[in-house]
Amino acid sequence: MVRVIVVDDEELVRSGFRLILRAAGDIEVVATVTGAQAVEEVSLHRPDVVPLDIRCSRRSTPTSTSRRRCGRARPGSC
Repeated sequence: MVRVIVVDDEELVRSGFRLILRAAGDIEVVATVTGAQAVEEVSLHRPDVVPLDIRCSRRSTPTSTSRRRCGRARPGSC
């Protein structure tokens, strides 16, 4: 089973992706979150895949992703 966290600031987009991905059967959507929640949730759930909107608010999602990959992510840092 592939574990996924969907990251987008729009609830409609997150729920749409959740429906599409769950229909696949071999994908577990462990969370759908905003860009502000992304680093904390990825640290908590340790997904295999994180489809994300690179234009999320507050902090750029690429910056959040870089912080996570470098091991510098802290819960609540977004």
